[in-house]
Amino acid sequence: MFADISHERQQSLLRQRNLFALTSAGLAVALAVTTSLAATRDREVVLLPTLPKQLTVSSAGVEADYLELVTRDTALVLLNRSPEGLDYWMSEILKLADPASHGRLKAELVRIVEEQRGSDVTQAFVIRTMTVDPKALTSEVTGTLKTFVGAQVIASEERRFRFSWTYRGLRLALSGFVQLPPQDKSKEAQ
Repeated sequence: MFADISHERQQSLLRQRNLFALTSAGLAVALAVTTSLAATRDREVVLLPTLPKQLTVSSAGVEADYLELVTRDTALVLLNRSPEGLDYWMSEILKLADPASHGRLKAELVRIVEEQRGSDVTQAFVIRTMTVDPKALTSEVTGTLKTFVGAQVIASEERRFRFSWTYRGLRLALSGFVQLPPQDKSKEAQ
């Protein structure tokens, strides 16, 4: 009787061992295939003609260079507008918006669109300086904002804007923008 129980137990252990060996062999083959695919896979790098160097994106945070380039492009899209392209202008800015700030940003943009639609007022912004703070996820842009009615320049003023950003996962998104008061020139000279 003990021999029968012992034999059954040995057979059970033998089946478990064979199943474990088969599973291990299958996982080893899968690992070998995955490793070979990873080693032979082409590396993909997204190249943009406006980038002066290759940038990497990491979940550890935003690089200052990346924040500067995104701020530059966002500032140029946001601050250069004409009545003919207002719908495109608004949709492009909202693509950059943080989902949590989407409604507030859309309300601000709709207000601007309603003011400008049907007019001949065009706005152009020329960047003079930019500062970025990757830790605080903010950036400031200073430059000349020119306002045109038709082809006539009606205003040319020095303006400063602050952009606020959020970084979730690997996505940098616009959470807000404000116009700042002009800097005191006497403090800059000191």
